[in-house]
Amino acid sequence: MPDTKAPIPLLMTPGPVPVPPSVLRALSAPIEHHRTPAFQKCFDRVIGALPAVFQTKNRAFMHVSTGTGGMESLLVNVLSPGDEVAAVVSGKFGERWADMAEAFGAKVERLDIEWGESVHLPTFTAWLEKRKPKIVLSQVCETSTGALHPVREMAQVVRRLHPDCLFLVDAITALGALPLPMDQWDIDGVVGGSQKAFMIPTGLSFVALSERAWARAQTAKCPRFYFDLRAEDEANRRGETGFSSAVPLIKALDVVLAEVATFGLPLLYKRIATLAQATREAMQILGLRIFPSTPSPSLTAILVPDGIDGQKWRSVLETKYSVVLMGGQDQMKGKLLRMGHMGFIRDPDLITAITAIVHAGREIGWECSDEKLATALKTAREILSETPSPWSET
Repeated sequence: MPDTKAPIPLLMTPGPVPVPPSVLRALSAPIEHHRTPAFQKCFDRVIGALPAVFQTKNRAFMHVSTGTGGMESLLVNVLSPGDEVAAVVSGKFGERWADMAEAFGAKVERLDIEWGESVHLPTFTAWLEKRKPKIVLSQVCETSTGALHPVREMAQVVRRLHPDCLFLVDAITALGALPLPMDQWDIDGVVGGSQKAFMIPTGLSFVALSERAWARAQTAKCPRFYFDLRAEDEANRRGETGFSSAVPLIKALDVVLAEVATFGLPLLYKRIATLAQATREAMQILGLRIFPSTPSPSLTAILVPDGIDGQKWRSVLETKYSVVLMGGQDQMKGKLLRMGHMGFIRDPDLITAITAIVHAGREIGWECSDEKLATALKTAREILSETPSPWSET
């Protein structure tokens, strides 16, 4: 039998993220069929509200899939086998998208960037000048490292050098978490995931295409069936999804989008940036370094000090203090602690997480004084007070 008295873990990961009480209530509502008039009204609201998150005048779509499914959808709808694809690879998820393009028959050229670093625009420009890609792929922020890329400026470079090339971005850890005006920045494709800033469980991905990309989608030769946006568009215009809908997730998303509409995306961006600032200034006081040179506001990757086992640190945090962080991946395994700043994170939650990091670290041999901890917590509280959480506590 499960221990019902065990504390509920404090989820402080880059995704999935903690969800507000209003979302939990929506998820626990009785199941509805996805072809009923009542659910169709909910779906129409959601599909009508999604473009505002992308900041596009074009339609946005959702799939019942993880974020990786959304990445595949964005790619296969505009790709033809043999197309040259230029892929920025700065971590685990850049590698995944480049591998995916190769699996679908693209000729992939990779711009390999050191993990933790962001795109250097002169290098990116010189690299693109030597190529004639049909598609350029990049993350907005590389979730495995926390590094933020200058996608606005990258889009300008792509458009200047290759006017007909499509610039597609994986914004799974960025969409809804930081400014990303798709139309204004002339980005051709954006993908997001439900378990990040959208604050619902894993299971939905979201994609939007520019007019330029939508025109390409009509003639692209890559095989597609489940992720065919042409068929999904036809279904959506009838008030339906192309396949069975994830009704509880869409009803929960309806709640989230309605709440965001009441206080606006700028306040949401500001709250996430405030959580990031409070975390990073506290870590600096504690003597811990932030890994990426240009970190994204959506997550903080903390570099584990030499001689300390990051895997063990995470284990103690989770088993003894009920605080869940993520670690590094591949060559950074055991070397990073990754903390998310999206979702229903209250001020006391962040204070608890910072305190637990210190106590768990002490147990595995990392030294940190009570004075440093007190100063770090005081600083974090002062920063947090500048932007209270916009989410309702009830």
